[in-house]
Amino acid sequence: MEILRITTAGSVDDGKSTLIGRLLYETDSLKIDQVETIEEKSKSLGYDYIDFSLATDGLLTEREQGITIDVSHLYFSTPKRRFIIADAPGHVEYTRNMVTGASNVDVAIILLDARKGVMEQTKRHLYITQLLGINQLVITINKMDLIDYDEIQFNAIQQEIEKLISDYDWTPNCHFIPVSALKGDNVIAKSHKMPWYKGIDLLSLIENLNLDETVHGEGLMQVQHVIRPKTEEYHDYRGFAGKIKSGRFNPGDEIEVFPSGQKSKIKSIEKYGVKQNTTAIGENATLLLEDEIDASRGNTLVIANNNLKTEKLINAKICWMQNESLNPNGKYWLQQGVYKCLIKVKEVTAKMDWESWKSVPTDNLNMNDIGEVALQLAQPLLHAPYHKNKNLGAFILIDSHTNNTAGVGFIQ
Repeated sequence: MEILRITTAGSVDDGKSTLIGRLLYETDSLKIDQVETIEEKSKSLGYDYIDFSLATDGLLTEREQGITIDVSHLYFSTPKRRFIIADAPGHVEYTRNMVTGASNVDVAIILLDARKGVMEQTKRHLYITQLLGINQLVITINKMDLIDYDEIQFNAIQQEIEKLISDYDWTPNCHFIPVSALKGDNVIAKSHKMPWYKGIDLLSLIENLNLDETVHGEGLMQVQHVIRPKTEEYHDYRGFAGKIKSGRFNPGDEIEVFPSGQKSKIKSIEKYGVKQNTTAIGENATLLLEDEIDASRGNTLVIANNNLKTEKLINAKICWMQNESLNPNGKYWLQQGVYKCLIKVKEVTAKMDWESWKSVPTDNLNMNDIGEVALQLAQPLLHAPYHKNKNLGAFILIDSHTNNTAGVGFIQ
């Protein structure tokens, strides 16, 4: 069954936990004891309704204790599709968590409170989805029951968001749904309280979203392990194992080794010891070559005559993740998959200002800032712009003193 990966985002108290809890409850994705606990606790709190937010509020204790809140992953399914939800915290100080949580999803559900409309955190979430190249957006305008299901207010919010999106060279498939997560309006079934809304309910929408399954980019695999059994049966066996990060490989393809420049052809492809006719992005495979070449962990096998760039100077957008500021002349490790090299921050040029909704000049980045930098690498990096190839356009920066992840970058 097909899996749809979703990230959810919203400001504090926009009702995100209630919405997710209702989806889990209504799709019978909660265990019996979880349902009983939610119902009993709702009664003990004096509610005359089920508080669905209790299904996802397991992290509240951590928040009260001051522990860093990470992205939680929730799972549910319907007869049509399976779903994985990366639920990012709504607080401004957890912007970095949304970047990591949304890095591998198909669709973003951005929640707004119908009474408050577009807020600064809404802009952050929109910008991050644009930065990550998420092209399926579901703008869920919640708490419609608290504004008497007002069509005018809904339309005003929709127009404001459409204006924000139009300010960037970005054309996502954008769906707007008015809901009440508490009352259930337009969550798992169409609501009769908003006859002016001609679209479908949220669950039906995410059940039927079309996913782009086209394999993009040139074939590329970073070598994670060189398999040399050195047994009598496999005396001459030499396989290069790793995860396909881009494109596709077929037997007979001419390949080039980065950074040495050696060339050969693929003799055969194996997965778990079984020969394959092809292998594509996201799969783990072992490539056996016609020639004995010198390649090791961290080297890259790529289709020959490719259009990828090999440079020591790159421009990127960075989401900064640690307390210490990113300053010019700082040294960090850049890691892309298993490839790792030392870098120097040559220049910090700008960062995103959420109130004005544009980049403004700066010479440093603080935690949760998203800005533009130039990086000088000690060794060449084989890469592509992030908007063309996510796997080859993304990287992390590692603090050379603490080994902590300091930032995540997107090559422009």
